[in-house]
Amino acid sequence: MMREKTVFGPIFSRRLGRSLGINLLPENGKLCNFDCIYCECGWNRDGREDRRIPSTEDVLAALEDKLSECAAAGTAIDSITFSGDGEPTLNPDFAPIVDGTIALRDRFYPSARVSVLSNATRIWKEDVFQALRKVDSPILKIDAATDEGARAVNSPQGEYSVARIVSGLERFGGDFILQTMFLRSPVFETGSEPNLSLWMDIVRRLRPRETMVYTIARETPMQGLRPYSEEEMRSLVKPLLDEGFRIRING
Repeated sequence: MMREKTVFGPIFSRRLGRSLGINLLPENGKLCNFDCIYCECGWNRDGREDRRIPSTEDVLAALEDKLSECAAAGTAIDSITFSGDGEPTLNPDFAPIVDGTIALRDRFYPSARVSVLSNATRIWKEDVFQALRKVDSPILKIDAATDEGARAVNSPQGEYSVARIVSGLERFGGDFILQTMFLRSPVFETGSEPNLSLWMDIVRRLRPRETMVYTIARETPMQGLRPYSEEEMRSLVKPLLDEGFRIRING
């Protein structure tokens, strides 16, 4: 199980390059309203030993120290990325932390992107939506096109509706990045029908500026999960590529 400090890295990310991570959740636990079968942080039940959520002051002080250190050392950073041990928008200070992060980025690494990896469940909160509109790369997840598929892959905690998430994402007017995990498992297979065609219909409806398709690369909490190869994923999304959609495929 991965556990991250409030600011960590930079590490090399398949999708984001040299990424400096920001974890807005407990450093020694996990806090998420999903319990994904592929999560590198493990099951939610195994991450309850720490419930302390860092404040705006905690995060920005740690970020300023790390950016200053990286700049002095000449360390390259492509993205300052909100990721960490769960869903970053669960931090009640998410919006002011984003504002402070953008200001520090502009000061130390003006060419770096500010990115957020999110499951999109909190986009109905106006402060969260407006904060996501400010970052360079709001990377928002839909792993399955049906509620049944989402329950199998993501185990959302509380009320969750794919249709409602899609409706909320329409507010971005296509100015966001859609992220989808492609996997084979005992409970769900992305490439089978109708899972694949319904997912492609969502892409067509939302018309995101980019769609990130990726697969399993680390140990997963559920046993029996299998990745797709890049060639397989490219074949599966070929109809979208042929229609001119920008699809980034990471094995």
